[in-house]
This record gives sequence, structure tokens and C-alpha cells, in this order.
Amino acid sequence: MNYKDLLIEIGSEEIPAGYIRNAMKQLQQSFSEQLVVAKLDFSKLQLFSTPRRLALRICDLQTEQKDEIIELVGPPRKIAYDDEGNLTKAGKGFLRNANANAEDLYLKKNKKGDKIAIQKKISGKRTEEIIIEILENFLKKVSFPKKMKWGNSTLDFARPLRWILLLFGNKVIEFSYDTLKADRLSFGNRYPKLITPIEIAEPKDYEKSLHQVKVIAARNERKTMIEKQINKILIQKNKKLVNDNKLLDIVTDLVEYPTAVLAHFDQEYLTLPDRVVISTLSEHQKYFAVQDDAGLTNNFIFIANGDPHFSDLIRKGNEKVIEARLSDAKFFFDEDTKLKLEAYLPKLQEVTFQEKLGSLWEKTKRIEKLAEFICDELSVEKTVKQYSLRAAKLCKADLVTLMLGEKEFTKLQGYIGHRYALHSGEEKEVALAIEEHYGYQIENISKAGAIVAIADQIDTICGIIGVGIIPTGSRDPFALRRAAQNLVQIIAEKNFDINLQRLIQTAFSILNDKINKSKKEFVTNFFQKRVEWLLKQKKIDYDIIDSVTHISFANIPDLIKRAKALQKLKRQEHFIRLVLGFKRVSNIILDTEIKNELKQDLLIEDQEKHLHKKYLELHSEIDHFLKEKNYDLILQKLVQFGQEIDKFFDEVLVNIDDEALKRNRYELLNMIRQLFLQVADISKIVIEGEEKR
Repeated sequence: MNYKDLLIEIGSEEIPAGYIRNAMKQLQQSFSEQLVVAKLDFSKLQLFSTPRRLALRICDLQTEQKDEIIELVGPPRKIAYDDEGNLTKAGKGFLRNANANAEDLYLKKNKKGDKIAIQKKISGKRTEEIIIEILENFLKKVSFPKKMKWGNSTLDFARPLRWILLLFGNKVIEFSYDTLKADRLSFGNRYPKLITPIEIAEPKDYEKSLHQVKVIAARNERKTMIEKQINKILIQKNKKLVNDNKLLDIVTDLVEYPTAVLAHFDQEYLTLPDRVVISTLSEHQKYFAVQDDAGLTNNFIFIANGDPHFSDLIRKGNEKVIEARLSDAKFFFDEDTKLKLEAYLPKLQEVTFQEKLGSLWEKTKRIEKLAEFICDELSVEKTVKQYSLRAAKLCKADLVTLMLGEKEFTKLQGYIGHRYALHSGEEKEVALAIEEHYGYQIENISKAGAIVAIADQIDTICGIIGVGIIPTGSRDPFALRRAAQNLVQIIAEKNFDINLQRLIQTAFSILNDKINKSKKEFVTNFFQKRVEWLLKQKKIDYDIIDSVTHISFANIPDLIKRAKALQKLKRQEHFIRLVLGFKRVSNIILDTEIKNELKQDLLIEDQEKHLHKKYLELHSEIDHFLKEKNYDLILQKLVQFGQEIDKFFDEVLVNIDDEALKRNRYELLNMIRQLFLQVADISKIVIEGEEKR
């Protein structure tokens, strides 16, 4: 068996940086999976990408499939032959479909009766044929956020395709796709000249050959180059980078031959809030912001894709661009801060939140009412309530400022509100809550920020679903799942003792006639799924989740405490016995009408009298511990009580002929069950091996 290296390069105009990594993942998956299906061996698969190429090299790829002998089994003998031993239509049809002769037939033994069969040799395909099929399928099916067509081509791709390189060993595989024909030509960086073709002799020469035309094809090599060049500049200038790993990945996919260049902007722009400057540099221009021990500096580093000898000229061009951007930002900031943040509130009436739910002004009023409800439910301190209500009033005001209204800095919503609130003389707690209410930073969120975040998100979720916009697996335009996940995480993080169902009810009441009230049940179920998601994130087993949410999911911190307490006990032998005993209790009274009318004079057996006495003692203890939410201790008491249940079943027969005594024992068991259900429905807990019995 022979082996060769395969090289594929798909050349195009510059593909957006955000498209490349997913496209490469699809390319890798297409070939690795289909080569396995084709039973073609190879030693490794290497990926290469730049803005103008998606490429892979497969080393030591088998040059052809092995021949195979396969068995084709046809209909049963009694169907394939008639009484005279001649082939029937079914038998002849099998032969025809298998492209075989009658002499090839033999009988294959089968428990249900012999069947006719043949053996057939399948000649292995040449690897070139299979590669062409995989590549053509990839080009047709590769997905991008957006595709385009160009010229007279019938193709669609992220950007116009310009060449296809397809080498197997040192030979070109004949392949045509639309107007493109595979060759051994690749193309280098455009800065030496517009067209820089280079012949690739064989796959192992790929990277070295592209180096000659100023292309670093290996993404990780390019990324490492950028990091080293940036670090060299920073060490020389005694500076450090504003941490931005995401930007490093983006920039890596923007260039083919990186050169890091230090540049600067006018010192006056450092009077802007830091994140406005950083956003202007990184979000708009993909530049790296630079800081020193004193804070943000007026330096930045950009990654050029041009001739390093002209770095000074390139630097001046980039400085000119950033000057214009920062000048706009300073104009917005200066104009905006001529007014206090509160002065922007009336403008919210001009901005629609959602057609049926009204303006941002109306939404803000609802947030204020919900924030007040949450404060009262939590009985927060007077100052926290003041901060929360003030932040609720101002939380959307920044959306109608120039800084955000001009769509230049939309990712800074909340942060701009924070900075403008401080500039307007608001309390720092109020300003912080305005930024925090978007719920992106859940850890360490302030109490006021958490309250406003919950109010905002519950209004959005109930409102949007209430007007009939239901999130689906493929469509969630208002990001309701993320909002609900943020909401339940915030409640858990802050340990807020708030009833989620009451919160939903209040939101629906405030929305009033703007929504369809019947959607409340959907919202409730929607939140239950998010609460279950939260418990899964906390490594709670699915049956424990089922046991605690089956009763109620409304109080999230309480739910988490109960679930964690159960999780600790789950695999302990004494707890397993308790679960089995409780299941026995539940099964006995299943489908039985319970009237809650225990008659003590019908407790005639010593053990049932004893069980009732112990139940009353346990009830008193659990009532006390429930107030303290001490579930570890409650479960210890329940486990101990489990022994009493076992003794009862050992000594007392429940299902007896005397109907009155039987029903009374049912009542006793139901009382015990209801007491346990205050913690969890432990009958939902799965015991290992239980299903096999």
C-alpha cells in the first residue's frame, strides 16, 4: 500500500476574521470524518489559515482503498425459489440488483430459515476520487454567517473564490469547480505586488514556499509572532498591554505577515473615560491599548500586514485614523455631559422598546415598580432601596445620549450610564448599579445592581413572551434565555430570598393589558428549565434536581441548599434505605384518595402508635429547623426516622381486610409523606441497580 501527502488550499478575497475559525473547523471535520468512513489511513491532519486562504495538509494518506469482499443477503429460500427449484421474481430481482449470476448464489444459514446470498468483490477507489467528492461537498455546504455571490458565478461563499490548490504527492489532482480549476499555484502577500504567484512543488514545501512570498500560513505561528513582537515593544518602553486575548485572536486572522508597530494619539483624549478610549482602539480599529503603572497611556500597538520597511509611514496613517475616531468620541462626551443624566429621561419616550410594549420610558417605569416590589420582598436596608429606585429610574437614560445613540459605542451601554451618572453628581452606588443592571458581571454585583438587573430582565422576559414572541432553539431575538439564566444566577449569587413565581405574577400585573395573561404558564415553565439548568451547573444530579423542583422551584437559594444537602447524602447506605422506605410509603398510598382524617382510636398496633408518636416529635423538630433552613440537620432527622418506618412495615400489615384500619394507616403514611415533601420528593431519587429489580 502506498502513501502520499495531500495539500488543499482554497484561496479567496479577504474573509472576515470572525468567519475563519469555524470554517476551518468544518474543513477539518469534513475530511477527518469522511476519510475514516472511506477507510483511508493517514498519520496526521494539519490546518493552515490566513484571511485569504483555508488550507489543510494530510500526511501519509493511503493512495487507494483496499478491495473488499462483501456478502449480500437476499430473500428467504422459500421466497427465492418455487416448488420446482426455479428462481422466482424475487430471486431474479435480487440477482439483477446485485449484478450477479445464478451460479454465484449460495444458501446462508439463518435461525428463521435459510436465505440466498452472494459474495461480491468491491474494488477500492483511488484516493483522488474520494478527495474530489469530499472537497466538492465541503465547498457546497460550508456555512458562514453571511455568504455572497460574485460575477457570473453560481457559487456562494464568504468572499469570492480566486484559486484552488490541490496536490497529492507532487501531482495536481484534476478538479474543476465552477470557473476554477485546481493547480499547484498559491498566491502570496499583496504588499510586494498585487499578484504574487508561487508554485508549490509538493505538500511538504507549503509553509516554506509561502514564507518566500510573505505569508505565514500556520495560524499558531502567526499568533506567536504577534505576541513576541508586542512583548518586545512593551519591554523596551516599560509598558504593558490592556489584557485582551479575544483581540489577539481576531488580529491573528486579519493578517498574513504580521508586524507590530507602536503608535500614539494626542494626550488630550485621555480625559475620556478609559473604556471609551479602549473601545475606540480595540473594537473599531483592532488596535491594542497600552498602559503603565499609572494607568492608560496615549500609546497603542497595531499589527500591520504591509512591508515592515514602511512601518513609519503605516504608523502615521493609523494615527490619523485613530485621531478622527477619538475626536468624534470626545465631541459626543463633551456634548452629552453638558446635561445631567436625568435630563435625558424624556427622550426615552421617543424610542420604542417593543411595538406592543411601548417606549423605553414605559419600560423604565415598569422597572421602577418591579425594583420597589423586590426591595420590599427582600426587606432591604433603606439606603439600598433608595439606591435601587434611583438606579432603576436612570438605568436606560444613557441609551439616548450621543455616545450610544450614534451607534458608535453600543457595547458600552451601562458603562456610559455609570460614568455620566458620576459626572452628574449621583451617588457612586447608584452609578455602579446602572452599569451592573445589564447583568453581564454576576460575581460581585452590588445589591442595588442585582435588584435593578432582576427587575429589568423579568420585565423583558414576561413582556416579550406575553406578546407572543416565543424563543425557540433557532430563534431568540431578544436573548430571553440568556436573560433568564442571568436572572436565576443573580438570585443565587446574592442569596435573595425571593419567590420567583410571585415575581412573575407581579411582572404580569404591571404589564397588565399589554400582554396575553395566558402566557404566564409558559413563562413559569421557561424559568423552571432555567433553574434546572442552574442546578446542573452546580453539579447536582438529575434525579436530585427532579426531587427538589418537583415540589417547587420558586425560591432558588433554598432550592440549592436542599439539593446540595441531598447530594451529600445520596450514596450513603442509611440514606438509600430511607429512600427505599419512602418509595414504599408513596407506592402504597398511590392513587388513593386521602382525606387527612387520622383517627387515633384506630391506631391499635403498638408499632403504629409508636410511629405516630415519633411522627409528632419529628414534625415539631422539622418545623423548627425549616425556619433556619438547616437541611443537613433535617435530613439527619429524616434518616433516623427512616428506621421507624422500617420497623412499622416489619410489624404492621397495612393492606388488611378491615377497611377502616387500612384507610387510617394510609392516612398515617400520607402524613409522613407530606412531612418529607417539605424537603424533597425523595421517591424521585434513583438508587443504583433499582431499575434492574
